Amino acid sequence: MSQPPKPREVFIQGVTLEGRAFRPSDWAERLAGAMSCFRPGGAKGGIGAHIGYSPYCVPRVINGVKCVIVNEELKSIEPMAWDFVMNFARDNHLQVAEACLLPERSERP
Repeated sequence: MSQPPKPREVFIQGVTLEGRAFRPSDWAERLAGAMSCFRPGGAKGGIGAHIGYSPYCVPRVINGVKCVIVNEELKSIEPMAWDFVMNFARDNHLQVAEACLLPERSERP
């Protein structure tokens, strides 16, 4: 029995199509923060519910470039949220790449 394909991820990079660094410097954290309520099982209330990023939209630094990694599953969970992040990238002329982030390798003795 084969496994279903892993959802792809879209990397929104903090570099414009013209090659300039995107500003403000905390753009990735702001964008991911705006998407923090989109979680598996829906948004949860209560103390601490606002802390942390959604697993569908997380900020990362990759090779020295700030990025937001958006999981394709967001599109099926909330199409308007998907459109929001993709329109953000388009409107700000940010570079976008489709990929899949690989897990960190553990060191073997």
